[in-house]
Amino acid sequence: MDPTTDNAGQTGAPGDPRAALEALRAEIAKAVVGQDPAVTGLVVALLCRGHVLLEGVPGVAKTLLVRALAAALELDTKRVQFTPDLMPSDVTGSLVYDARTAEFSFQPGPVFTNLLLADEINRTPPKTQSSLLEAMEERQVTVDGTPRALPDPFLVAATQNPVEYEGTYPLPEAQLDRFLLKLTVPLPSRQDEIDVLTRHAAGFNPRDLRAAGVRPVANAAELEAARAAVAKTTVSPEIAAYVVDVCRATRESPSLTLGVSPRGATALLSTARAWAWLTGRDYVIPDDVKALALPTLRHRVQLRPEAEMEGVTADSVITAILAHVPVPR
Repeated sequence: MDPTTDNAGQTGAPGDPRAALEALRAEIAKAVVGQDPAVTGLVVALLCRGHVLLEGVPGVAKTLLVRALAAALELDTKRVQFTPDLMPSDVTGSLVYDARTAEFSFQPGPVFTNLLLADEINRTPPKTQSSLLEAMEERQVTVDGTPRALPDPFLVAATQNPVEYEGTYPLPEAQLDRFLLKLTVPLPSRQDEIDVLTRHAAGFNPRDLRAAGVRPVANAAELEAARAAVAKTTVSPEIAAYVVDVCRATRESPSLTLGVSPRGATALLSTARAWAWLTGRDYVIPDDVKALALPTLRHRVQLRPEAEMEGVTADSVITAILAHVPVPR
């Protein structure tokens, strides 16, 4: 089951939160061509109050994707280019001395936004990477002992390049686990790439989304209503057990040194509920779990070096587990 091609969803009546979020796909498609799985993943993350790690080579519209999502939701967005000399205060903000008042005042950093694009997050040292941990987990930033709440909704969309490793600082498991989903943003198909060039030849400017026709189709109130509806989606004991069995199987896989933690099992249940609701159901079925298993779990497992040398990938291990774990009837 592919969460981008399933047509079982119900569009609902005008003003319905589900209809508004479904409309995001069509709206973002005005700016981004051929990245439906990533669009779906971002919508699921918003519904689950989670964060997203986007992995893809430069030039596949990762930044444009986040900007288009923010424009279609009428949300504030900021971008931080992570570099080796970036300091934690450059992300969170800091106390600044005001000579006129002889007092220190807090100047918020770019993390105080709705959608934060953390570009090339693995190019900055662990100290700066960790400055995002509190923001991602607690939805707040503590400076000089004072906690400051972040806006709601708040989503971190971090990008990393899968082909350049020199001068990078791989994200530790503890931080990877804070991302709800890891989405791969592949190179487009030949036809999609032709469509991209055709749009640019017709005058498309990726820096001017309004001129491209991207308009707000959902707001924060509809998003909150959608989250409340997702929270009411029924999960049977059999489905909960199925999620646990899938995650426990990763801990027993001979190809892995690290399996999925209970936090990962909770994440998979959460994303499956969001997908079930998006497709028009108020209950979760096994196909919902299978549809979100790869993006939810692929970054929560660690391959053995010998398995990696043999060409085994995290995706192939999880796919094999899904094929072997008994599915509830």
